[in-house]
Amino acid sequence: MEILSSRILVRPRDWESSRAFYADTLGLAVAREFPGGVVFFLGTGYLELSKAGAVAIGDDALWLQVRSLPSAVAELRDKGVTITREPVREPWGLDECWIADPDGRAIVLVEIPPGHPIRTDTR
Repeated sequence: MEILSSRILVRPRDWESSRAFYADTLGLAVAREFPGGVVFFLGTGYLELSKAGAVAIGDDALWLQVRSLPSAVAELRDKGVTITREPVREPWGLDECWIADPDGRAIVLVEIPPGHPIRTDTR
């Protein structure tokens, strides 16, 4: 499975305090903001803070962008991985599928369709 990008997803108890901590205390630069969250640059990776209820994936998760979601899902099924949430186009326009690691931590596999703002935003 080819991974193009990744981020750690965190759903903090107090979103405003966490945002201030990561932005002001640690000085992380904002990569992008969206309704329900913010993504910070984290060295060569990303940290996404999502407001409670913005996503229903548990306390934390690993977000992995793949080139082809159908190919990644087929490869994982061949390896015996259980799909915990089948692939679907989300209301925010991303194609997502969920699996879990051995500890039950959510892993969100994401394909960004052509024309989606994440592909076209040149910031």
